[in-house]
Amino acid sequence: MFSLSLGNSSSKYLDYTTMRKSEAKRMRVRLIHRLHRLINRRNLWMTVLVLAILTWTGCAAFQPTDANGPTANAPRYPITQADAETRLAEAAQAWYQLSQHYGLPGKTEANLNPYTATLDSWPASLPAPIYLPKVGVPNAPTEDDTRESLRRFIVEWQQLIGADPKQLSLVERIDEPSGIKVARYEQRPFRYPLRGGFGNLTIRFRSNGQLVGFSSNCIPNTDRIQATLSGLTPKVTAEQAIDHVKTQQTASLPANAKVEARQLVVYAQPSKEPSIGLEIRLAWEVEITGAPVTRVYLDAISDEIIATS
Repeated sequence: MFSLSLGNSSSKYLDYTTMRKSEAKRMRVRLIHRLHRLINRRNLWMTVLVLAILTWTGCAAFQPTDANGPTANAPRYPITQADAETRLAEAAQAWYQLSQHYGLPGKTEANLNPYTATLDSWPASLPAPIYLPKVGVPNAPTEDDTRESLRRFIVEWQQLIGADPKQLSLVERIDEPSGIKVARYEQRPFRYPLRGGFGNLTIRFRSNGQLVGFSSNCIPNTDRIQATLSGLTPKVTAEQAIDHVKTQQTASLPANAKVEARQLVVYAQPSKEPSIGLEIRLAWEVEITGAPVTRVYLDAISDEIIATS
């Protein structure tokens, strides 16, 4: 008879518990290997990503300056003021309102600056006098009283002056031999000094505070201009400005002339287009000794001489 003892014998020597533990161990080993491969792959991708970012930022950091000038997204240059006619109309309305406030009968025409839309000069004949605000003892104001009176006047007339009172600095306060008192102010609205003959306010008055003269060519809306100026980067260095002034024949400099680029300035000049008013440029102020020309202004963006004196 056939016996099943072999199977029974085998069952005595095979430890199924040990086999299951060994298999579990092998499965854990395989799982750990898979995890390692996944981690290595992830690290590889992270490494590739980091290298890509570093490469891109490095290229951006060392991107050369565009030698062809501003791109389509760059601010328009030179900086211009649009709607000159609108500003002139608004200034005329402001003059009318102030003249009515001071009791001037009828409608007196104001003399406005065509480029800045500010009060260029006092009308030749006023039907009634206009006085500075009264400060201190009547008929015996101190110098401090006079300056405070001028400050209050500037605050009240700032729309026709064309400048924020905080931008104005008193640079001269004199009494002329005729008895007329004069106060001169300079507008300082930009990071760089303002040049070109604009940004000036002059007030002439008598000892009793009666106004006899008023003139302003200050630049309005300078906060907008400054915002655009802040986005400009000079394309011409001080050394290049000196070399270009020497070589551009429009300056006509002797060979022994001393040329020095003093500072960057904001240069304002009338535009060739009447509807614009002023053009604002960033320029090098170049001082010259030993030549008929003592000062040259070289545009720091377009590299051209824009004015001499």
